[in-house]
Amino acid sequence: MTPILLDIHHGFNFRDLGGYATTTGQRVKPGRLIRAGRLNELSEHDLQTLTDYGLAIDVDFRSPQERTEAPDRLPAGVDYQFAPVFPTDETQVSKKTTELRANFATDPAAGFQHMVNMYANLVVQASAHQAYRHFFDLLLANATPGALLFHCTAGKDRTGMGAVFLLTALGVDAPTVRADYLASNALLTVPRQRTAAKIRATGGSDALLASTKALGSVDAAYLDAALTTITHTYGSLAAYLTDVLGVTAAQTRELRQLYLE
Repeated sequence: MTPILLDIHHGFNFRDLGGYATTTGQRVKPGRLIRAGRLNELSEHDLQTLTDYGLAIDVDFRSPQERTEAPDRLPAGVDYQFAPVFPTDETQVSKKTTELRANFATDPAAGFQHMVNMYANLVVQASAHQAYRHFFDLLLANATPGALLFHCTAGKDRTGMGAVFLLTALGVDAPTVRADYLASNALLTVPRQRTAAKIRATGGSDALLASTKALGSVDAAYLDAALTTITHTYGSLAAYLTDVLGVTAAQTRELRQLYLE
């Protein structure tokens, strides 16, 4: 299905997870789960949109430095929860052009390989385990009709894996989970174009352009790196949710009661 986009004017990749079908024939409730990119540039219109959506909880997966440099802008009364997946921004999406140039100027495959490695590393990191467990605790505590929003900087990697874990726990089938993950590519065209324009304007190499495109995108290979690592290390995605993130069978039933219709 086509993602439900929020009417956000000064932010990217804001979408409602409502409507996705589960293997049991239920659907994710609309107006309850929002995945997004950074919130630091939101306009008054955007804040009103989130207020009208009933936003109750904001889960921030970014690193401490990202939060300090670009703090979330939120409607009054929203419960802000900080859950850093990495101690630093391993995705590189918050890096300035000069920093990217230093790391990715010579090898056109460097950005792609960095992302593959980052995804494989993410799922075994203790900080990620703690962050996603906190995420599930907040999901379970959100018994009101309000919406829970979870985000990082671009809303594609740390947020993307959060959506993979959540939708899987809710019983959404694997092809739909993958399609939701890959939908970020179309929704992040504008920021990728802006980054590419800055690189071209300063004489950046073709290798740097290729790597920054990889850094600013999602790819099936990135997700597969995470899922393959999970299977090899923990047995299966289901085992990962249960044994690593601690989502019990009872909690899975509770999540489905809260977020399915």
